[in-house]
Amino acid sequence: MTNRRQWTPEELITFEKTIADDFNEGKIRAPIHLSGGNEMQLIEIFNDVGDDDWIATTWRSHYHCLLRGVPPNRLRDDILAGRSITLCYPDFKIFSSAIVGGILPIALGIAWSIKRAGGKNKVWAFLGDMTAQTGTFEECSKYAFAFDLPITWIVEDNQKSVCTDTKKVWNLPIEAVGWGDVRFIKYEYVLGWPHSGAGKRINF
Repeated sequence: MTNRRQWTPEELITFEKTIADDFNEGKIRAPIHLSGGNEMQLIEIFNDVGDDDWIATTWRSHYHCLLRGVPPNRLRDDILAGRSITLCYPDFKIFSSAIVGGILPIALGIAWSIKRAGGKNKVWAFLGDMTAQTGTFEECSKYAFAFDLPITWIVEDNQKSVCTDTKKVWNLPIEAVGWGDVRFIKYEYVLGWPHSGAGKRINF
């Protein structure tokens, strides 16, 4: 995983546009979740990710995979095959889950194994702002804090859970997440795509 490609925001955007075109042309017969508006934030985060670190992420993981070093042609082939929301590349130390909060206990287990082995690497666990308000994150982040596990949580805040405004749902500032001084990063962005798919979402 050494010599990872240094992606520019424009290159990431172009990749997602290609996937959107593939979807709209009927080449992808499965759900997709596109990224957009968070290119610079992710580039900066991945600049700190070590080659031996693990990435645990969600159904919206195209950018994470590219920045981790997964070859774009391999990634696109897997997306075309219908695996957009379940992309896993053990050889690049990146796993994803399409279940809300499903990746968090997996990330916790990887962090525990690193600590038990006396490793120097760590886990970077990505989650959305609504997942950050769930009991799963409350328990996982509390456990990681209590046992001083090598894991950093990254909350990707696009202010939405599907089409629902996260802050309005909980009537809380979105910063009210996590446990103690848990290792924690949060960034905000405006997603330029619908929650799922690549067209315009119409609510009835």
